[in-house]
Amino acid sequence: MGKNNKKKDRSRSHLPFRLNVVFFVVFILFAGIILQLGVVQVLNGEEAQEEIDRTENTTTSISVPRGEIYDSNMQPVVDNEPLYSITYTPPKGVQPSDKLALAEQLAQYLDMDYENLTERDLKEYFYLRNEERMAERIADEDTSDLDNGEVYQLQLDSIKPEEISNYDNQTKEVIAIKRELDRAYALAPHVLKNSDITEAEYSKVAENLSHLPGVNVTADWDRTYPFGSTFRSYLGSITTSEAGLPAEQLDYFMSLDYSRNDRVGTKGLEQEYEDVLRGTKEKVQYETDKNNNVIDSKVIREGQPGKDIMLTIDMELQERVNKIVQEELENAIRQAPGPNRHLENSIAVVSNPKTGEILAITGQTYNRNPEEGEGRFTDTSHQALYSAYMPGSVVKGATVLTGLHEGAVTPNTWINDKEISIAGRTKSSYTANIGTVNDIQALQQSSNVYMFFLAMYLGGDFSNRYSMKSLSIEEGTFDKFLYNFNQFGLGVKTGIDFPYEGSGVSGDLNDRGNILDFSIGQFHSYTALQLNQYVSTIANGGYRMQPHLVKSIHEPSTTDGLGPVYKQYAPKVLNQIEMDPSYIDRVQEGFRQAAQTPNGSASSVFSKSPYAQYNFAVKTGTAQAFKTVFDENGERTTYSNVLNKNLVGFAPFDDPEIAFSIMTPYVGEDATSTYNVSNKIGARIGQAYFELKEERATNKSETNNNEAEAETEE
Repeated sequence: MGKNNKKKDRSRSHLPFRLNVVFFVVFILFAGIILQLGVVQVLNGEEAQEEIDRTENTTTSISVPRGEIYDSNMQPVVDNEPLYSITYTPPKGVQPSDKLALAEQLAQYLDMDYENLTERDLKEYFYLRNEERMAERIADEDTSDLDNGEVYQLQLDSIKPEEISNYDNQTKEVIAIKRELDRAYALAPHVLKNSDITEAEYSKVAENLSHLPGVNVTADWDRTYPFGSTFRSYLGSITTSEAGLPAEQLDYFMSLDYSRNDRVGTKGLEQEYEDVLRGTKEKVQYETDKNNNVIDSKVIREGQPGKDIMLTIDMELQERVNKIVQEELENAIRQAPGPNRHLENSIAVVSNPKTGEILAITGQTYNRNPEEGEGRFTDTSHQALYSAYMPGSVVKGATVLTGLHEGAVTPNTWINDKEISIAGRTKSSYTANIGTVNDIQALQQSSNVYMFFLAMYLGGDFSNRYSMKSLSIEEGTFDKFLYNFNQFGLGVKTGIDFPYEGSGVSGDLNDRGNILDFSIGQFHSYTALQLNQYVSTIANGGYRMQPHLVKSIHEPSTTDGLGPVYKQYAPKVLNQIEMDPSYIDRVQEGFRQAAQTPNGSASSVFSKSPYAQYNFAVKTGTAQAFKTVFDENGERTTYSNVLNKNLVGFAPFDDPEIAFSIMTPYVGEDATSTYNVSNKIGARIGQAYFELKEERATNKSETNNNEAEAETEE
């Protein structure tokens, strides 16, 4: 029994030890767990919690309607036509397979044009349908040095033409829709289709939006042109939503909060006034969870449609000017088909000389052999800003003012207009032996000889020789001419509110005799717009006005028509010419006499009915020109027997309302005696302006009378 008690005592003594070992092990384990929890909580707790609760805020912009364009009489020139639109706003992290599935669903409701699918479009569809096969095809190739994009391209290259050549039309529609889905950027609405959408298509998509993730039906717009092609080349154009931002300006536009698929002005006034026409895009902030699901959204900036602009252009006058130029150009070509075989275009600019507002601007090219579907005329109005031609005697107003201002001649200087000879070469006026003339009469009868002697006097040669072996003109004479001509806008850019304009063409002065040619407009070339700015400066008494095509900018309107004025463009004086006002008066008088007196160079047109009543002042110009023609084989032929027939003028003489410049290059050799197309165009443009003014005054008076009668009856 004693033995048994001893055994029991011994076994009891071992039990606490074992328990202690177990407790110790458990303690160590719990301590490790607690330590690990502490590390996670203290060191990585915030990161772990963020991973659990992770959300992300993304801001995107939604486009708004573009501003509209109106003419000076508030007639819409560029309008927005409302369109049905189907858009796709992809979530973040959407996979190509998801887009393909969505495209297959949409194909049940949408008709999508698939005519312009590319080989790559077809291959990318094939790839998605055969991803495992694609991986097997390049399994034996070493791709360790290639990135994912290069591997993908390798897989596409492995697809044979016959594997993608037999898709049916329904499959091609799926591919076309998938391509549009791929063009969308995360959380940014992208137009899938907004043209030729039928009501049935629109309704079917709308009814099934719950099964079409990211797809929405909404309203869009497209540019329309109520006046058709009239003034179209100046209105410009915008990109399509498919083309989006121009690649060469992508970074610039993206920095201004544009989206890649936004429509943007790329030419003309659409480009020049992009910053106001674009509007303010609506900004929406999306909150997404870690699975890229949108869990909340809010508008952080309300959108506002683009501002509207009012042009200085009178579209009704513009249409009449277009027609006048077309009719007179065709008359000139048909009247003398032999000598005028090179005549093909004419350009006209009409402005308000006091404000610089462009009222109408055109260029028309005659198609002698129109192709099937082509009209007889092509609108080439851009030539007024870009194309420079030799001006001829129209610039003699600047020549006379230069001579008077620089002291080369005075109002009392008389010069005998008769032929002169320099080193055996003769120079004369087109009308030979005009006789003795002063500055006013020299402009009236367009005396070349007067201008030649003025240039020689300016250069320090007062010998009054009519026959000489050489000219002795001082250095710096040409610079004096250039400086004074520039004051009128001749040889410098006019400053018009348009993306591009030419500044004319300057010749190289390698012969002193060129200074004489310069004095009569036979050396440098100018644009029709430069000539218009020049004659406007003379008409308004010496102020070079900045020409402009936009009169005002307006806030978006909630009704038809223009909203409140946002910005009004006041007339801007670029410079006042540094000449005695009395000298300008004399040049104005010379222009008046050229139009209205028996000896005037343009009196055969402007002094006769019905044009005499409008009190014109003009200056004609005929310049010897060269035209280079290339035949079908690229052979070059230069013709020197052609003339530029030009005209500048204003009316009425005593209080000018309009100034005009007409350039008709490459008229036949005998144009001086056959048909002066520019004179006829100028006279008819003036008539059209004043007749339109009278018609509107009559209509306004009749309207007021009718309203007064209606009020009396009430």
